[in-house]
Amino acid sequence: MRMRNKPWAEDYLLSHSDIVSIDLSRKGEIQSWFNKSQPIHIEVGSGMGRFITEMAKMNPHINYIGIERDKNVMIRIVEKAVEQGIENLRLLTVDAEHLTDIFGEGEVDRVYLNFSDPWPKTRHAKRRLTHANYLSIYKAILKSDGEIHFKTDNQQLFEFSIESMSQFGMKLKNINLNLHENEPEDNIKTEYEEKFSNKGFRINRLEASFN
Repeated sequence: MRMRNKPWAEDYLLSHSDIVSIDLSRKGEIQSWFNKSQPIHIEVGSGMGRFITEMAKMNPHINYIGIERDKNVMIRIVEKAVEQGIENLRLLTVDAEHLTDIFGEGEVDRVYLNFSDPWPKTRHAKRRLTHANYLSIYKAILKSDGEIHFKTDNQQLFEFSIESMSQFGMKLKNINLNLHENEPEDNIKTEYEEKFSNKGFRINRLEASFN
């Protein structure tokens, strides 16, 4: 998600360094960033932040980390976190390819991938967040029983992801080709999800593990 460049974005994020970091180096010690040591769930590509902030409020027994590389977008998430006083939420402005520089082996319990960029051109397949290159990164930071929860409205990306995860030897479950047909009560809609489901797009979802 891209927004108009805000020259003051970095200064704003630095002024809230208690909850957001633009250059974090705490490999294996991420729990020290939180008030309590609890399971860690991360969302790679948090967009405007509705999903990660609502999840954190619903589950105070879990520590959440929203990852969004665009500083201009991250501002919106910080505003939500500050305004709502969410204590179990931290934010990182980094690219997913650097996750192993931040998290230690087995430090994360769950990874959320919500409406990731589909990168539709074949030559860009390696940029998709469910490509084998990224799956190897998630495997390195997830606990042995950790999971990836993936949602997308893009049918081609969903089919690619199923194939990519299967070839990687992952176990898939709860594959849903129309999530909102019988929507679970605990489903948190992202801003993007709400917009496109209202236009009639079907939402696909699955859960995957490496164990």
